[in-house]
Amino acid sequence: MTNTELTELKDKEYAESLLNTAVKEFNKKNYSMCKNLLNEAEPTFKNSKNGEKISICFALKGALEYIVDKNSYQEALDLLEDAKFLAAYTQNHEAKTFVEYVLGNIYKLEKSYDLAKLHFTNAKNLAFKGDNLNLLDLITENLEEIQSISQGLLSNKRDPLVALVKIGQSVSAETNIDSLLKVIAEETKEAIQADRCTVFLFDKENNELWSKVALGLENSEIRFPADKGLAGHCVKTGETINIKDAYNDSRFNPEIDYKTGYKTKTILCMPIKNLQQKIIGAFQVLNKLEGYFTDEDEDLLVAIGSSAGIALENAQLFKTQQKMLEEQKIVFDSFIETLAASIDARDKITAGHSSRVRMYSSLIAKAMGLPDDEVSIIEKAATLHDIGKIGIRDSVLQKEGRLTDDEYKHIQSHVEITHDILQKIHMSADFKKIAEIACSHHEKFDGTGYYRHNNGNDIPLGGRILAVSDVFDAITSKRHYRDKMPIVKVMGILLKDSGTHFDSNVVDVFMNLKCDSIIKVFLTENHLELKKEDGDFLAQYTMKNLYDTMQLEPDTLDNTQQNFISLFNTYYYGQFEKDTVND
Repeated sequence: MTNTELTELKDKEYAESLLNTAVKEFNKKNYSMCKNLLNEAEPTFKNSKNGEKISICFALKGALEYIVDKNSYQEALDLLEDAKFLAAYTQNHEAKTFVEYVLGNIYKLEKSYDLAKLHFTNAKNLAFKGDNLNLLDLITENLEEIQSISQGLLSNKRDPLVALVKIGQSVSAETNIDSLLKVIAEETKEAIQADRCTVFLFDKENNELWSKVALGLENSEIRFPADKGLAGHCVKTGETINIKDAYNDSRFNPEIDYKTGYKTKTILCMPIKNLQQKIIGAFQVLNKLEGYFTDEDEDLLVAIGSSAGIALENAQLFKTQQKMLEEQKIVFDSFIETLAASIDARDKITAGHSSRVRMYSSLIAKAMGLPDDEVSIIEKAATLHDIGKIGIRDSVLQKEGRLTDDEYKHIQSHVEITHDILQKIHMSADFKKIAEIACSHHEKFDGTGYYRHNNGNDIPLGGRILAVSDVFDAITSKRHYRDKMPIVKVMGILLKDSGTHFDSNVVDVFMNLKCDSIIKVFLTENHLELKKEDGDFLAQYTMKNLYDTMQLEPDTLDNTQQNFISLFNTYYYGQFEKDTVND
């Protein structure tokens, strides 16, 4: 045996030892330790393409995913489906046993005891054929526990009044429709003493019933025509359906049971109505834990439906309002972009300026750790900061030469015009912040700016950020009557005027931005992108690093420093071959 083969064998044995220990820790509910061991062992099995061990790893990961977050049904289900496929493909009894054992545990946590019993029974039968993970005793214990729980449920019926109060409390403050469906279904299942409950909602527009509740592992949305199934019959007719023996009732379709392995015995299906007594959905409750669904169960479900109908309709209304707000936001953002574009249309010389100021301001604001909503406000203010140029005469706005004193005073008035325009737009308090920030981008930290002559912290933080971004873009943008200012001079201006023109804190943050992020803004002018390797290199350095490097004597620079400066300037000036950037 070669040294390589010997090493691979030792790695495999070590990984198997880790996995066996991980399974033991899982059974002890030491989930953190289980996860660490699993993460260490799994790569070895993947490298060696060991399907049965990978199957066990996937099953463990699925279980851990579910235990950490019970809303992660789909993620857990995907992993367990992969685990089940691999176990079947390898025909390994150990893997098959463990997958069934994990599914049993998850369904037990979901209180779907019939399905838990089914999977634990499958695991027990498989374990008799090979139990290398020593699961048989645990499987047997779980089966006994489920039997005991089922008997306890039968003898521990909930008081209907208590059930109604609990459901009312559970749904009163919930506005998320998906969460509400789950809460109602779970509480109804407990109140009626059934194994499962699904709450369907009626989508009139598409003539469909839908739900996201299965109270098992599945979490995908269910949708079907509103004239199909027992729930569809209830919605269309308003009738209550109470079936005592599903397989002997022609209205029941057993196909789903065949696919899932579930055994439907008794069914109670009832429409859900709103305050106006219009049908908005249906309950479908399965398998009474003891006997059949009674008249009392039907009365209790009617009472539950009264609370549930109101809560569901309110949640749907809330969802509709949220959608409207999102649509309004899209319209509002489009409106802002249109306003900014109107300036670009008038002032071809500075076209794209507002967009770049927005990007620089966003980089600074995020680097300062500002909340997302504050960043959004600053971005909008940056987009609109020059909207007041609408009121500037074309002869001044588009003049290529030096402005006279009167012309300079006239163009300065654009910030006040910006404030006047934005203030007239009837919007929220946030939009008022946008107006204040947008009109303060020419204020100076020492109070010598315009138009209000504010100073220091009296200038909104967003305005102080815009001041740096606005000047930086103005002197780094190429015009037909002048070239870009050398980047070292640009940064020298920012540093020299820090504390007088600019807020020194904002300048410090800007100087600590990564070079690649600044280059990406430059390149939007040409609709180009960084090559990945160049971006990775520039991402190692800040603008302060660039400035400090450029201060050194050229003959003292090493190869890396020379490459740093050369690469930055290549992108800054756009002096590169076509293959320097990605298509």
